[in-house]
Amino acid sequence: MSQEEAAAGAAKPADEAAQDGEQKKQEEATEAQEQPRQEAWAARRDLIAHAPDFVSTLVNRDQFGQTGGTHYGNQIFHIGGGAETPRTVSGGPIPQTDVEELEAVFQDCPSFDDALARLRTDRIVFLSGGHETGRRSAALMLLHRLGTDRMLSLGHPESFEILPDQLDASTGHILCNLAISRSRPLREPHLLALSEQLKRSSAYLVITVEPSAAVGDISCIRWEPPPAEEMLHAHVARITGETVWPQLCGLTPVKEFLTRQHRPDDIKQFAQRLIAFHRGETDEEDLAAHGETAVANQISRWLTEAKPELRDKAFLISLAVFDKAPYAVTAELSDGLFVRLQKIEDPAVPPRIPVFGSSRDERLRLARAKGYATTEVTEWGPLKGKYCAAFRDERTARLLLAEVWNLHPSARPALADWIRKLAEDRRPLVRTRAASAAALLATADLSSALGHLIEPWADARSSHSWLTAANALTMAQLLDVPTVFPILRDWCTGENESRRWTAVRAYGLLGPVHHQEILEALLDAIPRQSPVQDSPEGEDEEIPEEARQFADALKLLLLAVREPVLAELVKRLNTNHAAHAYALLAFREACHQSKDDGSGRPLVLDWYAHADTATAQHLVLFWEALLGDRAHNTQALDILRGWVLKADADPESEAALALLLCALVTEPTNHLRVSHLLETTRDSEGARPPVAQRLLRRLSPT
Repeated sequence: MSQEEAAAGAAKPADEAAQDGEQKKQEEATEAQEQPRQEAWAARRDLIAHAPDFVSTLVNRDQFGQTGGTHYGNQIFHIGGGAETPRTVSGGPIPQTDVEELEAVFQDCPSFDDALARLRTDRIVFLSGGHETGRRSAALMLLHRLGTDRMLSLGHPESFEILPDQLDASTGHILCNLAISRSRPLREPHLLALSEQLKRSSAYLVITVEPSAAVGDISCIRWEPPPAEEMLHAHVARITGETVWPQLCGLTPVKEFLTRQHRPDDIKQFAQRLIAFHRGETDEEDLAAHGETAVANQISRWLTEAKPELRDKAFLISLAVFDKAPYAVTAELSDGLFVRLQKIEDPAVPPRIPVFGSSRDERLRLARAKGYATTEVTEWGPLKGKYCAAFRDERTARLLLAEVWNLHPSARPALADWIRKLAEDRRPLVRTRAASAAALLATADLSSALGHLIEPWADARSSHSWLTAANALTMAQLLDVPTVFPILRDWCTGENESRRWTAVRAYGLLGPVHHQEILEALLDAIPRQSPVQDSPEGEDEEIPEEARQFADALKLLLLAVREPVLAELVKRLNTNHAAHAYALLAFREACHQSKDDGSGRPLVLDWYAHADTATAQHLVLFWEALLGDRAHNTQALDILRGWVLKADADPESEAALALLLCALVTEPTNHLRVSHLLETTRDSEGARPPVAQRLLRRLSPT
C-alpha cells in the first residue's frame, strides 16, 4: 500500500467522525430552534395529576390529586415485649425472664390459636411472616402455653439432615429465619425425621420462615398478629391500669401513631412515653415528636445495616420518589438505581437482577408500605385496577431522600444520575416525579440540588428539561424552600434564555398560591422584554417564543386565580402599553382552553356564564379589545366561530354565548363583525348550523 493510500485510509474515519459530529451539532441546533413545548395548561394539569400530594395546594377551584383517607390492610405489628433483634446462629438457652416479660403483654389472635393447635398435635409448626412481625415472640409463647419449662434457640444447621441431632429431650426449640430456597429445599424426608425425633424426645419445635421461602408442600401458618392498638394497650394498661386507657388512647398523638406501622421496639418505646405523659413527666408535644423519631431511626437502619440488600435499598429509595404511584413503575425504575449504586459499591461485580425473583408483598412489607387498587384518570378516560404502593407513614419519603442525600454522599452521583434519567422518560408521571425528587432534595440541601439537577435541566437545550426545572422550582417553593423566589427573579430578568423560560413557567405554575407577588413580578419583567410585534392578521409566527411564555404565565394566572388577576389586567389595558399586548395575548389563549371535565365547554365562556356583574364587564372589555386589535381580530373571530359550533349541542353554552354576543354588539363595528360571523359560519358538512340562526335572531330581533 502506498503512503498516499494509507493516508487516505487513515483520513477516512476522521472525516466520518467529523461528519457525524457536525450532523449531531445540526440536530441539536434544530432541536433548540424547534423547542417543542407542552402547552402551559396541559403542563399544569400533568403537574397536579402526577406530583406528590403537597402539589394539591396549586389547585384553586377544582379538586385534583388523591384525597385523604384511611387504609385498612394487613398491618403487621409485633405483639411481644421488645424488639425482635437479630440472633446469632449459635443458638442457646432462652432466659426465663424473657418469657415472663413477654407473657405480661402478649395478646392472642386467630393465627396464634391455629399455630398452637398445630403444635400440640404435630409437635412442629412453621410460622411464615416478615421481619419484625412478632414471629419469635409468638414462638416463645406457643412453647410456654404448652407448659415447656426449658426453651432452646437453635442455630442454623449446615444441612437439614443434622437438624434432628440438635434436639434435646423435653425441650421447646425455636429456629428463627430458616433459610429455605429452591437451591436449598426442605424435603419431606427431612420433615419426617424431625417429627419422629420430636415425638421420641417429647420435644416441640417452632420454625419461622420468610413469606418468600420455598416451602413447597410443607404446611405453614401465616402469622397475622392483632392490631397495634392491642399491643400498645397491653404495654400501657399493665402499668397505668385499665381505667385511664380510654383517655390515653383518645389523644391525637396516639391516634396518629396507631395509623402507621412501627417496629416492635418503637411501639414499646412509645408506650413508655405514654406512661410518662400520664405521670406528668412529659407533654403532648414530646409524645407527638416520637413518631418522626421512630421513622428516622427506621430509615437509618434500612440504609446502614447489611439487611436489606442493596437492591432492596434501591427499591426503598425509588418508592420514596414514586410514593402513591403504580407499584410496577416503582419496581421497574428501582433496578436502574440499583445498577448505578452497585457500580459505586463494587465496580468489579456486575449487578445481578433476578427477573422473577421479587415478591411484591414482601417488598411492601419490608418498606412498611401498603398496596391498593385505584382508578387512574387519563385524557382517554378512567383506567381501573391500577395497583399503587405508598408508605404507611407519609413522612417516610421526605426523610428517606433527605438522609440518602445528606448522610450518604457516596450515593449522590448514582442518585443524581438516576433522577436525570427519569427526567428523560416519555411518561409524564416519571418526569414529574423526577422534578418532585429534586424539590425534596432541595429541602435537604438547596445548593447541591441546584448544582446536580435543577440548573443542568434549566441550561439544557430541550424545553422538556426546562419544564422539569420549572416544576422542580415550583414544588420547592411549595415546600417552603428559602430563596426560590430570589432565584426566579434573577433568572426571569437575566440574560440566559432557557433560565428565563424556566422562571416564567414556574411563575405561571405558582400563580394560584402567590398570585399577587407573581403577577407583580411578571408585569415588572415585561417592559424589559422585546415588545410583542403586530403580526399579519391570523398569523402567530412573528410572536417570539419568550413572549409566548410570558403570555402563557399570565394565562395560567388568569384561569387558575380568575377574578383578582382579571381585574388587575383590565387596569393595564389602557395604562401600560407593554402589558397591554401581553394581556391580550394571554386572554386570547385562555379563550382556546376547554374545561377538563370532559364536556369540551370553553372555559372562559363557562366563566362568563357564572360571573357576577363586575367580572362579566371585565370579560366583555377584553373581548372588545381583542376584536378592535388588528393583531388579534381574525383569531378572536375564529374563536367565536368555534364557540358557536360547540354551542349547537350545548344549550347552556348557547345561552351564555347569546348574552356575551349581545354585550359585544353595542358598538356598530362589532355588530357588523358578529352578524357577518353568524351568517357565514358553516359546520363540517358546509351547512349553516341552526344555532347560528338562533343567535343572529337574538342580535337582530326585528
